[in-house]
Amino acid sequence: MKSCRLWSLAALAIYLPGCGDRPEQYVVPDQVTEFTALYETNCAGCHGRDGRLGAARPLNDPAFLAVISKQTLRNVITNGVPQTSMPAFAQNSGGTLTEPQIAILVDQIDARWSRPGIFVGVTSPPYSADPGDVKRGEAIFQKDCAGCHREKGMGGSLVDPAFLALVSDQSLRTTVIAGRSDRGMPDWRNHSHVMTPQEISDVVAWLSSHRAVPFNLTKGGTNLP
Repeated sequence: MKSCRLWSLAALAIYLPGCGDRPEQYVVPDQVTEFTALYETNCAGCHGRDGRLGAARPLNDPAFLAVISKQTLRNVITNGVPQTSMPAFAQNSGGTLTEPQIAILVDQIDARWSRPGIFVGVTSPPYSADPGDVKRGEAIFQKDCAGCHREKGMGGSLVDPAFLALVSDQSLRTTVIAGRSDRGMPDWRNHSHVMTPQEISDVVAWLSSHRAVPFNLTKGGTNLP
């Protein structure tokens, strides 16, 4: 992780070239305020160059941005997510970004990729909630999810303990709600019916029940993406 942050500093420092015949200008990393430079250096490696098709959750996803608040997104970028590959980016948390730079990322991710107009009149499920009922969750999974993930969740290894060890319950919940638009997984509105907040919590409880070791929420916190 340290080597990644050093690379980020170097990339930011040389990102902005000079114009015309002028020599390239050195830009102090703390002074970079251009969204593309900040995003490509710090976020694209996991979330995809255009916010899609990365290893991590797409940020170029109106459903996701309709559910997560800008403050929550800011908190995750600032503090990271312990026990996951999401690092803290704020300088006061060991990262490389200033508070204004994080604000630019949050504001521009929302401005460029959210589509609030398509959610007018839609009540989004809460981003976070208490765990649901495992038994009900299994029945809901078979009805709404097994068509793609196969019975008992073996398609895509959703109940593989090795996979579940890498994600928190919040990460599972976020995926059930927002889907994965870049990989064809529908959001909560587009299953056999519109999933209720309780049904979402129940499915997450059933998936989480397959962990070999319960995820430590006191250390793991909420997971973004």
